[in-house]
Amino acid sequence: MIDARKKIMTGLVVSDKMDKTIVVQVSNRTLHPLYKKYVVSTKKFKAHDERNDAHYGDTVRIMECRHLSKDKCWRLVEIVERAR
Repeated sequence: MIDARKKIMTGLVVSDKMDKTIVVQVSNRTLHPLYKKYVVSTKKFKAHDERNDAHYGDTVRIMECRHLSKDKCWRLVEIVERAR
């Protein structure tokens, strides 16, 4: 069930050590207005993984949802690519 009004992001799993929680690192490339050079900014999000499917190195898609804990307000939608 994907809602069109909610944000969806694609990122890399950098931690799966918690139970039913993964940490997803999302990278964003933006062009610097003055120097015209691409700058990569990264941000980490905690996401809910109900079945503990995603593992370290997987590329996943996450969607925002209601707060499930203090830091966790995203949930796993799908695993785009498994780590090798």
